[in-house]
Amino acid sequence: VQLQASGGGLVQPGGSLRLSCAASGRIVSINDMGWYRRAPGKQRELVACITSTYTTNYADSVKGRFTISRDNAKNTVYLQMNSLKPEDTAVYYCNADVRVGVLQRTFNYWGQGTQVTVSS
Repeated sequence: VQLQASGGGLVQPGGSLRLSCAASGRIVSINDMGWYRRAPGKQRELVACITSTYTTNYADSVKGRFTISRDNAKNTVYLQMNSLKPEDTAVYYCNADVRVGVLQRTFNYWGQGTQVTVSS
């Protein structure tokens, strides 16, 4: 199973970006999906997550500005980021609990990370 993240880039403060992360491989189903970020000199933190039944959870720092969503038919999770601030600058990683294979065991997978830079 691979998670391929895309959509990062350079944006001015107040701007928007949309991240995508598509899972591929011998997938039976995907449970929780989420986005994490690691800013320079800081530990990785949870940004947002979404369950298979579309229950969402957000870090306090992004509530009201970021929206997580998923398309189960495409095995894809999205992160719409609005009103971006310089402190949102980080490498963003997607994460998913994926049920795979004939035995339908669940494993946790990480995407490769995509850089988001918010700067004027």
